[in-house]
Amino acid sequence: MKSINNAQTRNNINKLSSVKSYNDGLNEEENHLEFNGNNNKLNRRSMIQKAISTTTVGLLSSLSTNTQPANAAIGSIYEYSNTNAILQGITINVADISQQTAMINFLTQSFTGFKILRQGTIDSVTDTWVGFGPEELTVPKDYEFGVNSFAMYGGHASIHIRYDSQSSNVYFRGPGTDVLGDNIAFLQVGVESYKISKIQENNGNILDAFGHVNVISPVGLPVRAIVGIWPDPMMFIAINCIDVQQSKSFYEQLGFTEQPYPYARPSLGTTPFEPMQPKKSSYLSPSNNGMGILLLPINDGSKKKIKNVTPNPVLNSLNILYNPNNENSDSSSNNDSLRYVDPSGVPISFVSQNVFSAEERVTRIIEKKEERVTRIVEMIE
Repeated sequence: MKSINNAQTRNNINKLSSVKSYNDGLNEEENHLEFNGNNNKLNRRSMIQKAISTTTVGLLSSLSTNTQPANAAIGSIYEYSNTNAILQGITINVADISQQTAMINFLTQSFTGFKILRQGTIDSVTDTWVGFGPEELTVPKDYEFGVNSFAMYGGHASIHIRYDSQSSNVYFRGPGTDVLGDNIAFLQVGVESYKISKIQENNGNILDAFGHVNVISPVGLPVRAIVGIWPDPMMFIAINCIDVQQSKSFYEQLGFTEQPYPYARPSLGTTPFEPMQPKKSSYLSPSNNGMGILLLPINDGSKKKIKNVTPNPVLNSLNILYNPNNENSDSSSNNDSLRYVDPSGVPISFVSQNVFSAEERVTRIIEKKEERVTRIVEMIE
């Protein structure tokens, strides 16, 4: 695994864009506050966006050439002890409250296991994180090995739904219309079950449902659901590429490595219930225990007629968490954040694990004991 940290990287990061954060301005005591409902708001000072173009080349070079420090790890979860970066999930844009509500309901009601993990509001932006289990980078205190399911374990990926009430941007025109970009082929999830009736009820546009389901979500994000089992049901996001090798090289510079293609069913793609890995595609991930990306070719290799891809504005970013492995990582440099765009026009956001952990604590929704018992019973049934 390639490291994404050294002194030069840290200097470059300090020059990159700092984003508005939920832990911005919190003191040490406030950093441990947690949300207990949906209507809580945090009003924190905004941070100034800074240009990143002059430092991108230097940073990419440092990501691809350094060796990984022996103590580099993400959190304290065993599965992430041998990596200093993970693909933690994706951020998507929604245009209004109706799309926000429809997307939340689409995920939580259509696919078994999805639930709201976190929520919060800063100024005009409302954020909701949906996933299959705790995102915290440690083993939850109430988790019992051999007793509790993996759905209660830490380190899960999430879908971050972002709604800005002051924005007039159009990301998707609504059910029955075409998506506004084609660089994202689909987000694949491996779930215990899905409900066609709920997909349709929540404005999902089903493309096909023979063995597995391909659907355009209410906000224009294509989703593929496989009935199967995977440690984290958020398996990977598939990206359409003009040149797979070019995209692969780009992600390798960011610390991704080629991994075995993940299957959620024991048939390993030999039945209609789960397709095989597409020919000439490449599956990569910064960790062999986390979410990854599938690079799909859209051109046959000939130069006669080269197809292009258009960015889908619904996707705000792929979100990568990294361990800066810096002695001063608890200082003000924790607000570091940087963004790139891959050859297919997919935005990529890097956030240090310290920033993520602080934000995760203050936006986490506390699940009452009786609610958890009910959810576990429903999963068993």
